[in-house]
Amino acid sequence: MFKTIIFATDGSAAADRVLIYTEHVARIEGAQVVVVHAYELPQAYEWAEGYAGLESQFRQVAEEVVEDAVAELQRGGVQAVADVRQGSASQAILDAARAHKADLIVIGSRVRSHENVAEMLLGSVSALVLRYAPCPVLAVP
Repeated sequence: MFKTIIFATDGSAAADRVLIYTEHVARIEGAQVVVVHAYELPQAYEWAEGYAGLESQFRQVAEEVVEDAVAELQRGGVQAVADVRQGSASQAILDAARAHKADLIVIGSRVRSHENVAEMLLGSVSALVLRYAPCPVLAVP
């Protein structure tokens, strides 16, 4: 049923717990996992001379986060690839789901803000992904 699964990670301990669910579903389904992580650059420093170096450091850290998850999935016998994107987390996840023709998105549901009831229960990124996803979403608390 699921051939391509998007696993959205922010590199946190909570995301590591969500990775367990992703690995389990992928193994049962024989699915490939695309590990997605997004990073946003602080726009306030665009004018600074060292901004290009800052951008490079952000990208390097983002790639390390994704490669750690890919390696963990591969150790579990799951085919996995990395997808690092610059921009907002919710938009990156939605874009990756479309680009990879995902059958499922697995995401954590962590509360950071309380803009509305959905965000209070799920977290703002999870709420946006659930609202606009082109495929089913598994939101793991």
